[in-house]
Amino acid sequence: PEGPSKKKSRKHQRFMERRALLEQKGLLSPHQCLGSQAPVVGPETGSTLTKAGGTTAPCGRKVPKPKQVVSPSLSPSASPDSIAGHHAVLLSQGNGSSKGVRTSSPLLRPGKYVAIDCEMVGTGPQGRLSELARCSVVNYEGDVIYDKYILPKLPIVDYRTRWSGITKQHMKSAIPFKAAQAEILKILKGKIVVGHAIHNDFQALKYFHPKDRTRDTSQIPVLNQRAGLPVRARVSLKSLARHLLQKKIQAGCKGHSSVEDAQTAMELYRLVEVQWETELARSLPPRPPSPVTDPTTDSNQYMDDRYWPTDLMSSSL
Repeated sequence: PEGPSKKKSRKHQRFMERRALLEQKGLLSPHQCLGSQAPVVGPETGSTLTKAGGTTAPCGRKVPKPKQVVSPSLSPSASPDSIAGHHAVLLSQGNGSSKGVRTSSPLLRPGKYVAIDCEMVGTGPQGRLSELARCSVVNYEGDVIYDKYILPKLPIVDYRTRWSGITKQHMKSAIPFKAAQAEILKILKGKIVVGHAIHNDFQALKYFHPKDRTRDTSQIPVLNQRAGLPVRARVSLKSLARHLLQKKIQAGCKGHSSVEDAQTAMELYRLVEVQWETELARSLPPRPPSPVTDPTTDSNQYMDDRYWPTDLMSSSL
């Protein structure tokens, strides 16, 4: 009978033959996996070694250190400096965009910001009713992404040209209110919306935007502080632009430009963005998870007694 030494030598001989064949076909390097007991064969694992923790690395080569990834998440108690650092890191990745970075913080996603301004005309008795006649929306960089004249539902009694800049000529190219409303709300959906006295714009649009996604530059104390004005005072957009941006807007008698006003509101917001967002993160309560997207929501919970109507419960007893 063959002894264990002969079996071992034959086994080793077959191993060496297979190894030589693999080296000949180029599937295995002659110096690959030094010190290993057996070759690693296969299209996916032929040139890798399995390390502790399930990671793989090329044999005979230095394992590269994993790149450090800056975490985009910020705690509500984050300092202004840390938020500014996160913001700078993200913006440095290319023209203020957030490509390749996923984050839940709106501060780190400039693409989620828009600024809006609307111009109204007078309808109804004596023109006292304000209706939307123009709406402009700009992005984080101030580029115009929407600017259209809008035809009110009621006949226009007062164009308010001195303030609105709207004339009868503009209404020739105006679109119906319903069509404009649908277009604008599609843009605002899921965005952080910036504006000055923005409740007036939402009222004209017959729309309510979530409070935690609204940034009203008429209610940002930090802006007033920088301008040397009373913190709780309602300061006009024109005054803030003059004090903080050294910019003249709403000049002349041809009325306001909704594009210019939206761009100015965004400029003012960006001026104090980091500080203002930090304060908001500390003051606003966390948003409750949506029952549709919340992974912890289980349909089985609705079999619980508390979800059944009282009359059905009593009839089943």
